[in-house]
Amino acid sequence: MPGPAGRIVLLVTSPRLPAGLLTAPAWDVVRDHPVLAGAGSELATAVRAAGAEVRLTSTPVADLLATVAEHGTAVWLAGPAGDEDLARELGLRLARQPGLAELELMYGSWDPPGARLLDAVEVMDRLASPGGDPWKRAQTHASLARYLLEECYEAYDAIVADDLGALREELGDVLLQVVLHARLAENLPEGERWSIDDVAGGLVAKMVRRNPHVFAGTEVAGIDEIVDNWERIKQAEKPRDSLLDGVAFSQPALALAAKVLHRVARSGLAVPPPEPAAGADETARLGASLLATVAGAQAAGLDAEAALRRAILDYAAAVRAAERADSEPGG
Repeated sequence: MPGPAGRIVLLVTSPRLPAGLLTAPAWDVVRDHPVLAGAGSELATAVRAAGAEVRLTSTPVADLLATVAEHGTAVWLAGPAGDEDLARELGLRLARQPGLAELELMYGSWDPPGARLLDAVEVMDRLASPGGDPWKRAQTHASLARYLLEECYEAYDAIVADDLGALREELGDVLLQVVLHARLAENLPEGERWSIDDVAGGLVAKMVRRNPHVFAGTEVAGIDEIVDNWERIKQAEKPRDSLLDGVAFSQPALALAAKVLHRVARSGLAVPPPEPAAGADETARLGASLLATVAGAQAAGLDAEAALRRAILDYAAAVRAAERADSEPGG
């Protein structure tokens, strides 16, 4: 049987990379064969700048087959979405008439890891720009603060529930808060503004600095030494007047108590939790008792916050069971 008359190359590229950043085989195919596209684009401009011709067409299937018949090979520059409908139409046509051409899918570039983060930034820019979402445009860092806490708590709940699907969704909501805060910061006065790139750049620099065992060839004996190096580097970056500097004092009280006690214990400073003064009111006595409980849990290697949360959840389950029992006939 005679072989196919030629081939149609569907050249698919990542819309998240610079248009001219193509693989060597992709550049070879666009330089050596006729190129068609459905619309003008940055990629078409880059291909033309490299010396190749790009012909725009509104009848891609007919023109591609005609080009193959004349030249043996035709290249289609796929749009940002990949032109799946065109690929399907061509596939069905060539399945009925396999002698017309072979259909080849070529990836000229791929999305790098994290490419969808660029989409998140682009979508947020649209939402927070004139003509976007009025609610988001009206927010401030202060007005969004409670939402950031709520989303972090919901992600924590997903971890506690061991629900990885929910965790993925909740981390998306946390990311939304990060991207929105960064976009709002672009509206600050000159000299104060910053962007998501500044956030990411600072994070990258910090990770590289604080992990010299990975990025600078520092030898470490184990995890304890890694933690010690992290704290030493952190202290050099942010000299502190107090061992409690940097503690988030707005966190829940039990977690705050555990953090403060941990910092004190690690420093070697001998400061026992205070006893309530003589004649102290019930609130002061209760606070001292709770702090002593957290200190005891810490000494035993337990997490007071997690323990209380577990007890509350058990109690909540008992409440729901009682509600169900009361709602049953004869309850």
